[in-house]
Amino acid sequence: MLVESAAAALRQTFSPPLRAILWKSLGLTVGLLLLVWLGLTRLIQAFQASHHISTQYPILDNLAYYLAGVGLVVVLAYLMPAVSILVAGFFLDDAAEIVERTDFPNDPPGRPMPFGTAMLYAVRFAGLTLLVNLAALVIFFVPVIGIAAFFAANAYLLSREYFEMAAARFRPLPEAAEMRRAFSVRTLGAGCLLAALMVVPILNLLTPLFGIALMVHLHKRLGRRPLVTGPLR
Repeated sequence: MLVESAAAALRQTFSPPLRAILWKSLGLTVGLLLLVWLGLTRLIQAFQASHHISTQYPILDNLAYYLAGVGLVVVLAYLMPAVSILVAGFFLDDAAEIVERTDFPNDPPGRPMPFGTAMLYAVRFAGLTLLVNLAALVIFFVPVIGIAAFFAANAYLLSREYFEMAAARFRPLPEAAEMRRAFSVRTLGAGCLLAALMVVPILNLLTPLFGIALMVHLHKRLGRRPLVTGPLR
């Protein structure tokens, strides 16, 4: 079930309709990261100017600028997944609708969450991503345990958020959460796939669209199993 869902999600991610959404979300993500970079560089320059940070040795000045630049790259790399999730929140309902319409044409269509609710959900998701990864980053360099904690935290968070987002198009959020818990092994397995994708630079920008496509397929397949109670709304 998971393999079939992942293969279908990968195909959908690079299909023309979702590819158009991908380019729009990537453009907005790069634009936001550029604004963050400009803001941070201005703050560094203002800090150096206000504290008269300079030496008589140009090589040390250049080294300071270089280290600051490396620090900015690290910050932006850390922010990239959360920013891409936040931006993709504008398009995830559209992406889910495309997947439902093309791969499940005979099923009743889902209903998108109200725009305000969807945006609050996306902001919460992005904030949790930052917090979880910050906490995991603290112990990331502890041998074995750090990497395992980092991966496990992202797998759980991604499986929970993307599955409930896909399921909420058909059922109330509390029921979507109950369904996720009922099929926790399968949904967490999907989260592991997303966590693995998320740690790959550049490819992690595909996580939001691949994630929603994956969970739409998984929700559809699990929705036909008897453990789920309550009608689709």
